[in-house]
Amino acid sequence: MKATIAVLAGDGVGQEIVPEAVKLLKAVGERFHHTFEFVEGLVGGQAIDRVGVPLPDETLALAQKSDAVLLGAVGGPKWEGLEYKLRPERALLGLRERLGLFANLRPAKLYPMLADASTLKREVIEGIDLLVVRELTGGIYFGMPKGIEKTAEGERGVNTEVYTTPEITRIAKVAFEAARKRRRKVTSVDKANVLESSELWRRVVSQVHRDYPDVELSHMYVDNCAMQLIRNPRQFDVLVTTNLFGDILSDEAAMLTGSIGMLPSASVGTKTGMYEPIHGSAPDIAGKNLANPIATIASAAMLLAYQLRLDKEADAVEQAIVKTLEQGYRTKDIQGVGTKLVGTKEMGDTILKNLAK
Repeated sequence: MKATIAVLAGDGVGQEIVPEAVKLLKAVGERFHHTFEFVEGLVGGQAIDRVGVPLPDETLALAQKSDAVLLGAVGGPKWEGLEYKLRPERALLGLRERLGLFANLRPAKLYPMLADASTLKREVIEGIDLLVVRELTGGIYFGMPKGIEKTAEGERGVNTEVYTTPEITRIAKVAFEAARKRRRKVTSVDKANVLESSELWRRVVSQVHRDYPDVELSHMYVDNCAMQLIRNPRQFDVLVTTNLFGDILSDEAAMLTGSIGMLPSASVGTKTGMYEPIHGSAPDIAGKNLANPIATIASAAMLLAYQLRLDKEADAVEQAIVKTLEQGYRTKDIQGVGTKLVGTKEMGDTILKNLAK
């Protein structure tokens, strides 16, 4: 297979973790006789510093013509004072919108050897294996009107939550299809008791469910879901929810597994998908060889599986991660008693060695 992968390392630890994932993908190409071309582009704060905008036209064009995008992280205190439309995070929203990436898939699975890294009791988190399916191009992040306006009393901030039947239908289908490959259970999360947009969400999800009688569907209010993720996370298989709720709940689910540095994500739509760790740029540890690259390497595995349909290759990467953890190697965020503390590069190198085996 031949594939072009746009590499957008971005800011902070993105500059350290993305090269480790690229190393793994290159090794996969050599081992399984695929040709992967990696083309780098500017995004986020790095792009602002170089060309004045967070998502240059050249980067967007690169992403659109590539088979997949591998992204690191964007943002940091350096750019927080900029005008809203020029902040690094606008690059993410721009890529999602222009690439049509309406579904964000965020798996949260506990590696057994990391049970003690979680702040929750072992008996609560053992066996966690859930998938958050987050709607990505609608909802309050994109709804209009939005902005900050002057009033007689000062200022007024406005954001609008908007969803349409087609938007809800397509994300619901993604969730039900994913559940068919898992434990056939979908929990739709909304706030239908107070939000009209959620009332429509619940109604449309229920309608789509008629085409998936083999999948169990339940509905849950978002506040209860946030509680249940801590109380009894094993009850969940696939969670499908809105842009805002999914953003929050998937980060909560990440901490069940011990560290946000462990969780990958896939943003998919009609053609080019984007694959990235769910954590941010972590400027406090950037450049110190401390960041955990596993989430980015696991995102590369999702790229292989979801985008390129290379399941065997994706499984090889996943098994290399598992083997490395079984051998006791840990970055600082998941360090435990009796483990071997390594840095970003050393963790990537060790996973690479286990892939070769």
